[in-house]
Amino acid sequence: MAVRAVRGAVQLERDEAGHMDEQVGALLTEILERNDLAADDLISIWFTATPDLHSDFPAAAARKLGIVDVPLICAQELDIEGAMPRVVRVLAHIESDRPRADIAHVYLGSAAALRKDIAQ
Repeated sequence: MAVRAVRGAVQLERDEAGHMDEQVGALLTEILERNDLAADDLISIWFTATPDLHSDFPAAAARKLGIVDVPLICAQELDIEGAMPRVVRVLAHIESDRPRADIAHVYLGSAAALRKDIAQ
């Protein structure tokens, strides 16, 4: 079993805890489904949020999905002028037999513009 990394992002419409839970939960669910993963396949997850998001920790959404025994950490994204606002990014480390080229990275909604090089 190899260690792989899965990337993803979602842009929030507003900075509200419930909305963040909903959107980050949808992102994590999509990452798990597209890569045929279960919570036991997760090693750790890094979350970053743009500086304009401060209503909640993105990792709280993972806990609400039942991802309770996986190390999670949140950090603030760089504050770059002109960057897309209200974005939560995910970097999940997983155990998978999939080749690196077959890992499905997930960019939902407007966040797809962040990685036009990755087929959605």
